[in-house]
Amino acid sequence: KDWWAFDTASVRPGEVVIMSSSKVRANSSVYWMYYTGYTTETVEFESQGSTFGFGNPERFHLCDENVEKSVVYRSLPGLAISQDGRHWARIEGEHHSGALFDVGSDKDWDFLYISSPHVVFHGSGDLRMYYHSFDAKTGEFGIGIARSREGIKWVKLGKILGGRYPCVTRNKRDGSYVMAYEGVDRDGKVSIGLAVSKDGLNDWKRVEDGDEAVVVAVGEGEAWDNEGVGCPYLVEMDGDSDHQWRLYYRGVGNGGRTGIGLAVSEGSEITRFTKQTGIHF
Repeated sequence: KDWWAFDTASVRPGEVVIMSSSKVRANSSVYWMYYTGYTTETVEFESQGSTFGFGNPERFHLCDENVEKSVVYRSLPGLAISQDGRHWARIEGEHHSGALFDVGSDKDWDFLYISSPHVVFHGSGDLRMYYHSFDAKTGEFGIGIARSREGIKWVKLGKILGGRYPCVTRNKRDGSYVMAYEGVDRDGKVSIGLAVSKDGLNDWKRVEDGDEAVVVAVGEGEAWDNEGVGCPYLVEMDGDSDHQWRLYYRGVGNGGRTGIGLAVSEGSEITRFTKQTGIHF
């Protein structure tokens, strides 16, 4: 156990990408797994009366409206590679802890932690990482982007959208970018929204159906996911005649019990998703 490493407390797997790089010696393409690594280091910040759950699912302190300061565990992004998908080796990043990059300064929006890295291969020598953090000054979660030529050295480009747990994929039909993310709806419920961008870097626009930006909302009545839906994973299905998107998500309900649900788009229309009844774990 390396006392100086950024992932000594726990790790949370993120995106797995199959690719090759001149920076890694291998006979063929390998699995690259980007993940969140946690330390036991904590950071205090003003809770501003919020009772929302901060940080990450496995390692966070809930904010108490009666407590002036809240605590969150520090986390950073890491990388591990494998040639068979079973045996993994961590790749040391540029940060002294082995992480790929550090949090921002105390004046930056991502000062508290970096979480949930999601990497998209745009083209040769161009990879994009989407991640989330919490801006203690504004009291809001935000999604940021970093860019890399080979997948190991990254340059942060700033915040692009509010929300957390981004899942980004390229539209196979027109090459644009589609992001599913977790946010809070007008009723204060944790829900899932979508945003689109032509180049994946700038001008992200939320997808709206009328005046509503939520595409997957909490369940009604006694539904298994009536407390909240989030942690989305968006998949574009193959097929020209029946072009469809599938959205897997984590649902919370029934006294805090969690499960995995599925919502399916109405054809290629990404503003309307229908939950599949009887399919959750």
